[in-house]
Amino acid sequence: MRALTEDEIRASFRNAEPDEIERIAMPHDLLLAEWDYLDFFAWRDPVASKNGYIVVETDGEPIGIVLRAADPSRARSGMCNLCHTMQPGTQVALFAARRGGEVGRTGATVGTYICADLSCHESVRLAPPLAPSEVRGDRHADRRLDGTHRRVHAFVGTVLGGS
Repeated sequence: MRALTEDEIRASFRNAEPDEIERIAMPHDLLLAEWDYLDFFAWRDPVASKNGYIVVETDGEPIGIVLRAADPSRARSGMCNLCHTMQPGTQVALFAARRGGEVGRTGATVGTYICADLSCHESVRLAPPLAPSEVRGDRHADRRLDGTHRRVHAFVGTVLGGS
C-alpha cells in the first residue's frame, strides 16, 4: 500500500458524512506506519473506542469505510471473517458498517466478525503451530495474504454497494 497522509485518509471515507469524518481520530502511530508492509490500513479510534476504520487501495485510489463494533461477545472463540484467524471470543468483534450512498443514509448496514483490534494484516502473517509430523510449504503465508486481501476488498465493496 502506498503511504497516505491524514488528508488523503479522511478524503477516502465513502460511508460517512463530512461532520463524522472531521471527528475521526487518527491513530497515534500514523507517522510510523510501515506502508510497504500493509495490505490495508485499519485502526480503532483512540477516542471513540467503538469506532474502527479500514482503508484499502483500489486502482491506486484509497477507499475507506467507517465501522462500529458491537458489545463484546460471550463466545469462547470466534473466527475473523477477513483473515480467517481463530481467536478467543474477546478478540473477535462484530463490526457493522453503514452502507454507502442513499441506502446508508436510511439506515442500511452490513456486518461481519473481524479481529477486535483490526490487526488482521498482522494476524495473517503469523503461522499457526505445526502438528508433530506436519510440513508447511512456502506458499502457505502467500495464500493467507491473498485470501485476506480478497476478503477485505470484497467486504469494502459490499459496504459500498457492490455484490
